[in-house]
Amino acid sequence: MAGPIISVEHLSKRYVLRHQQRERYTALRDVLANKAKGLFRQRSSVGGTEEFLALNDVSFTVEPGDRLGIIGRNGAGKSTLLKVLSRIVEPTKGRITIDGRVASLLEVGTGFHPELTGRENIFLNGAILGMSRAEITAKFDEIVAFAEVERFLDTPVKRYSSGMYVRLAFAVAAHLEPEILIVDEVLAVGDAAFQRKCLGKMEEVSGAGRTVLFVSHQMDAVQRLCNKGLLLDKGRVLRTGSIGEVLNEYLSNRAGSLSTFTFRAPHIPGLAHAEQLRVEGTDGEVRTEVAMGADWQVRITVQVHRPIEGFVVGLGISSLLGLPIRTTWSHATDVIPGRYDLLFRSDGIHLAGGSYKLVVGLSHQGRVIQYLPDEATLEVAEMSELVNDPRILNTKSGLLLNQMPVEIRRLS
Repeated sequence: MAGPIISVEHLSKRYVLRHQQRERYTALRDVLANKAKGLFRQRSSVGGTEEFLALNDVSFTVEPGDRLGIIGRNGAGKSTLLKVLSRIVEPTKGRITIDGRVASLLEVGTGFHPELTGRENIFLNGAILGMSRAEITAKFDEIVAFAEVERFLDTPVKRYSSGMYVRLAFAVAAHLEPEILIVDEVLAVGDAAFQRKCLGKMEEVSGAGRTVLFVSHQMDAVQRLCNKGLLLDKGRVLRTGSIGEVLNEYLSNRAGSLSTFTFRAPHIPGLAHAEQLRVEGTDGEVRTEVAMGADWQVRITVQVHRPIEGFVVGLGISSLLGLPIRTTWSHATDVIPGRYDLLFRSDGIHLAGGSYKLVVGLSHQGRVIQYLPDEATLEVAEMSELVNDPRILNTKSGLLLNQMPVEIRRLS
């Protein structure tokens, strides 16, 4: 009996974070004096260091033909794990055994040389994967057709858009028949039609008995593609098993009874960032859950760092599997630095009982400033005195319970 195609034992990856304390000077002479003094004293690291375990004692196995979905919150260690499995990053300790040829698609343009044309990069990537020229040539037309880059095949890829980059990179990785295909969230760069095309190809690849490792925040895509799941949290494995079991644990952990969600500020301050989201009743009181059929509101606090023209804040509602339900946004407004309070009212939108994700986005003039797809949830109670018809409660299907005008006419 054949053993696992991937075996990971007690894998850890440690990074050293350096905290550099910034010093401010009010005059040029102070800067020059400080530099001169530095010539005659030993250099020291101001601010100190800190160790960070991106992966902490991770162990699991993958059988040939498995389609493993690796899920978890941002910062859980998913991308680090894929980089270690792809031999891009060396582990701090632990053992990895891989029995087969690996093709990885971890970020836009992985393995591409920007000065080479699309045609040349196809042969370069094939050679890196250990394919002969004859094998690459046999797959060449299929790769080009899938990537839809015929017109730009002899153009250096540095002139490609991010979408073209991803299309060609995925086509090469998927068509050159690796035993193991590793795909990160990079597919989110492509449009919806290309994403469906890629998922179809990965299903075809896995159906041929090859192994797929897939990271995505699109839970519906993970559920559709994968048969096994691996749940990571802060570098540790929380659960492995069937994709249904792992998704249920992840979604139940994410949908906690909270009324207030605080967002982490970005490491590099930009134009603006969302600080907090609160779920409230129409009276302004915070709610851990809202009644089915009742109106509610969401309050978002935003910190603006620099003047912005055409500033927009959007709020989306989606199922826990990532199925979009509704999106609304503020009017484009010119803002100056400061803290702002935005109030989104449900406006008669009645959701069926259950748990939902609230998606927050900040943008200006069509450019994304911040996107938070997986940070806040909304709980809707199953029963409500405002929906007093038991026939509606017992036969409800779908996610929205709004009543539409219905015209009834007798025809004969």
